[in-house]
Amino acid sequence: MALDGIFLYTLVDELKKYLLNGKVEKVNQPEKDEIILSIKNNRKTYKLSISASSIYPKIHITNAAKPNPIKPPMFCMVLRKYINSGKVVNIRQLDTDRIVFLDFENTDELGFNSIYTLVVEIMGRHSNITLVRNRDNLIMDSIKHITLEINTIRCIYPGIAYVLPPKSLKLNPFDYTFNNLIEFINQNTIKFDKRFFSNVFTGVSSLFSNEIFYRFTQDNKDFKYDNLKGIDTLFQNVIHDLKIKNFHFSSYFDESRAKDFYCEQITQFKDFKEKKYLSPSELIEEFYYKKDKADRLKNKSSDLQKLININLDRCNKKLKILQNNLKECSKKDKYMLYGNLLTSNIYNIKKGDSKINVQNYYDENLVLVEIKLDENKTPSENVQRYFKKYNKLKKTEEAAKSQLELTEEEINYLESVLTNIKNAEDYDSIEEIKKELISTGYIRFKKNVHSKKSKPLKPMKFISSDGIYIYVGKNNFQNDYLTLKFADKRDIWMHTKNIPGSHVIIKSFKDVPDKTLDEAAKLAAYYSKGKESSKVAVDYTQVKNVHKPNGAKPGMVIYYTNKTIYAAPEKPEIEQVSN
Repeated sequence: MALDGIFLYTLVDELKKYLLNGKVEKVNQPEKDEIILSIKNNRKTYKLSISASSIYPKIHITNAAKPNPIKPPMFCMVLRKYINSGKVVNIRQLDTDRIVFLDFENTDELGFNSIYTLVVEIMGRHSNITLVRNRDNLIMDSIKHITLEINTIRCIYPGIAYVLPPKSLKLNPFDYTFNNLIEFINQNTIKFDKRFFSNVFTGVSSLFSNEIFYRFTQDNKDFKYDNLKGIDTLFQNVIHDLKIKNFHFSSYFDESRAKDFYCEQITQFKDFKEKKYLSPSELIEEFYYKKDKADRLKNKSSDLQKLININLDRCNKKLKILQNNLKECSKKDKYMLYGNLLTSNIYNIKKGDSKINVQNYYDENLVLVEIKLDENKTPSENVQRYFKKYNKLKKTEEAAKSQLELTEEEINYLESVLTNIKNAEDYDSIEEIKKELISTGYIRFKKNVHSKKSKPLKPMKFISSDGIYIYVGKNNFQNDYLTLKFADKRDIWMHTKNIPGSHVIIKSFKDVPDKTLDEAAKLAAYYSKGKESSKVAVDYTQVKNVHKPNGAKPGMVIYYTNKTIYAAPEKPEIEQVSN
C-alpha cells in the first residue's frame, strides 16, 4: 500500500488547509493505537484520526464515529492535559519522510504559553505517536513505550529526550540538484530498474517508483542507462506536478478487490478499474476502513475464536472416540450368536478345550463356525463370557449413540458461534457473543464493577426492493428471538442448508415476491459459513414449521416442509435501516 512520504505530503497540505489555527475541542482514544482529535476551525469541527497501527498506520481527516472506552487510556489523559483547548500553530513534514509534526500552543501548569508537538511516525510496525514539550525536547508520553528491552538504539517513553529516527541518506525529491543525483548514484552503485527512484529518493514507494520507470521505458524504447539527464527530466516533471498541487487521487481495483491507491495517476494500472477522489483523506478513509476494521475485529475476537477452536478440537476428538466405540460395538451380535451356539452345544464342550467347531443353525447353509474358548473356564463360564461381552457392548453402544448426538449438537452450536464471530461487523456484536458464551458456560463469568450495563443489540433490519422488511440475526440469542418470539407463524423463515448461519425472517403474511425471496436468501448466504462460496443452498419455510427441541442450545432449531433456493452470498443493494 502506497502511503509513502509523497502521499503524506498531500495529506499534510490538506491538514494545513483545514486545521491550521484551529482549536482542539476533544481528545479521544477509541483504540489502543489510535487517537481522534476534534479541531474547530472557521466555525466547523474536523475530526483528525491518527493511527499507529503496525498494519495500517495513517493520519487523515475522518467522518467515522467510533465508540470510546469507559475509562480513557493514560496517553489520552496526557493529551487532554497538554493540548486540549490548544491552538494548532504549525503542521509540517520531515523532508519527504513519513514523519509529521503537529505543533500546539497551550498554557502550561504555570500559566505560560508553551508549544507541544505531536510527532506522528508512520513506519509500519515502528509507527508511533509521541507528545513532546518543545522548550526542553522532553517526551510527555507516547502511545507505544519503546524501552531498551525492545530497541537498544532508540527509546521512546515519558521523561526522556525525544530523538528522531536515523536520518535517511537518500535525496529529497523536492530539493536536489542533478550533480547530487550523479554523486549519489556513483557512491551507491545504483542500477536503473523498477526500484531506482525508491532507492534514490526519500518518500518514494515501490509503487510510485515502478510507475515512473514504466512511463520512462514506454516513452524511451531505445533507452540507455547513461541517459541520466533524461531520467532526471522525467522525474522533475512529475515532482513539478506535485509542487503545484496537481494531485490525482485514485484507488484501483482488480475486479472487486482493492489493489492500491496513490496521489498520481498510475498508468500501468490501465486494465484495472479506477475510482477518483476529491481529497487524500477521503481516499485513505475509504480504502483502509474495511481493512482496518476487519483487522481490529479479528484482534478483538481472537480470544473468543481461540476458545471456540479449543472446544471444537475437544468435541472432534470425542466424536472420533465415540465413532470408534460404535465400530467396536458392531461386533456385539457376533458375541450373542456365539453365546447361543455354545448354549446349544454345551454338552460337547469339555474344560480345557481351546476351541470348538459348531454348526450355525441361524444360517440356512448350516456353515461350521469356529469359536475360541478359555481353557481355564468351564463350559458354562465360556457361555457366560460371550453373553457378558454382548451386554457390555450393547450398553456401550447405547451410551455412545446418546453422547454422539450430544457431541454433534455441540459441534453444530460451536460452529454457528464461530460463524457469528467471523461475520461480526462491530465490537458490540463481539460483546454480545461473549455474553452468549458466558450464559452457555463456555466462559466463566467474572463480575466487573466497572462494566456498564448495555441494552441487548437488535437484529439487522433491511427493506427489500418490494418494500418488505427482512430481519437478520447477528448471534444465536438474536436468532432465537427472531424465530421464536418476534416472527409471526405466517412469516417466512430462512437458513442455509446444513451449514451454520443467521436466521432470516421475511415479514410478510402474503405471498413473497421472487425478488424479495432472492434478496433474503443472499443475506442468509452472506451471514453464514458459506460466505466465501459462489452459491449456497438456502432452505425456507413458514415460521410455524420451525421448532426448538427441549434443551437445545441457543439458535438450534428443527424444521420441515421446506423449499430450497440457491443464492450468491453477497449483500444485495437494498437499504439497511436502524431498529
